[in-house]
Amino acid sequence: MKRVATGIVLLALIAAGAVAVSVGTASTRHKQATTVTIWVGWSAGHELTEFKKVVAEYDQKHPDVNVKVVGGINDDKILAAIRSGNVPDVVSSFTSANVGIYCPSGGWIDLDPLLKQDKINVNIFPATSRYYTQYKGTRCALPLLADATGLYYNKTLFKKAGLTRPPKTLSELATYAKKLTQKNKDGSIKVLGFDPNQNFYMGGYGNGASGFQPLIGAGYFDKNGKSSLASEPAWASFFRWQKNLVDAFGYSNLVRWQAGAGDEFAPSHPFETGKLAMMLDGEWRVAFIKNEHPTLQYGTAPMPVADNKPQLYGAGAVNGTIIGIPKGGKNRDQAWDLVKYLTTNDHALAMFSNGIRNVPSTVSSSKSKELIPDKNFATFLKIFTNPHSQTTPITPIGADHMTTITNFIVKWQAGKVKDLLSALRDVDKQIDAKIKQAGKGTSVP
Repeated sequence: MKRVATGIVLLALIAAGAVAVSVGTASTRHKQATTVTIWVGWSAGHELTEFKKVVAEYDQKHPDVNVKVVGGINDDKILAAIRSGNVPDVVSSFTSANVGIYCPSGGWIDLDPLLKQDKINVNIFPATSRYYTQYKGTRCALPLLADATGLYYNKTLFKKAGLTRPPKTLSELATYAKKLTQKNKDGSIKVLGFDPNQNFYMGGYGNGASGFQPLIGAGYFDKNGKSSLASEPAWASFFRWQKNLVDAFGYSNLVRWQAGAGDEFAPSHPFETGKLAMMLDGEWRVAFIKNEHPTLQYGTAPMPVADNKPQLYGAGAVNGTIIGIPKGGKNRDQAWDLVKYLTTNDHALAMFSNGIRNVPSTVSSSKSKELIPDKNFATFLKIFTNPHSQTTPITPIGADHMTTITNFIVKWQAGKVKDLLSALRDVDKQIDAKIKQAGKGTSVP
């Protein structure tokens, strides 16, 4: 699934052109079959192939429909289709934060009447998934597999450094990171213990606020709905911890190392090649390692937490693909039947999870006997259902508030921010102003 909690990384990676694939053949379809078109973010490749397998099984069981899968779709294309009125029957998105746009605007229809009609209790989904598929009580989406983030660590490098277990606190993480780092003769970094730099992989999926927020016990907004980065001491403490680690390695050294680190979704990934000893990443990396570097000796664990919040250990950032029905679709009943199957059928969820190693998104499917056993993957199943796991807040500006925070972190780590609290207050003002402006209307932008 390979997306960030904010959706920035994978929206940038998705191919610009849509890839259309028809599932099934004319010889196997009923002459009067209804074509149901579904748009998905997975582009041509392994993940789209696995999704097609799940849909093909559904297609075979429903001769009254012919499901057409269109891959390589991002939210810009979804919004453009809704504005034009030329929409598919079903849409999915990697950016769950955008339910704050889709739900109040009516761009995606309210699914509550359909759920009640079929007597589906939304409590079949964990609380975090229930949260990011609705906005202010309107549930216009359902979760289609999920992502949970945790710690990956290289067992071979740990053994050489005399480390016997993964770190559990941020102070331990910093200590481990320094101990595991190896340098070349010229002082440049050869093996990095842990990269704290926000710029690591196109905006820092794991290194940003979204990846660490559940681990430090800080909130994004106060009880009045105002951005609260400056008023929550945990944020300043975390940003200082992060900056101290950046400075310990040297900002320019980190940038230089990153330039040769390898691609995030390729066999050259630095963790997979032994250039990075520890990282925060999602469960999908298990499948990448198995396919690209099956002999790598590694382990997974929950991410370390703030030293003063040991009770949070075991939690992590949770997010996932969302799926819904856009307004203006012509085949509402058939669209709902497909959405219902993809999101609530434990067999379909386990099958898709096995194919791309994302977390199955119902409580029961996460315990399914059909899931292929894997101790490294199992870590993320536990993080997904941990009561302290969280996702980014849903707002009427979609993921824009996270973009604002990310822009600040980039400047902060580069040494371009002198007064941390003053800068955080400015970030709060920017976010509040954007949300206020968005609140003046609920139409699709």
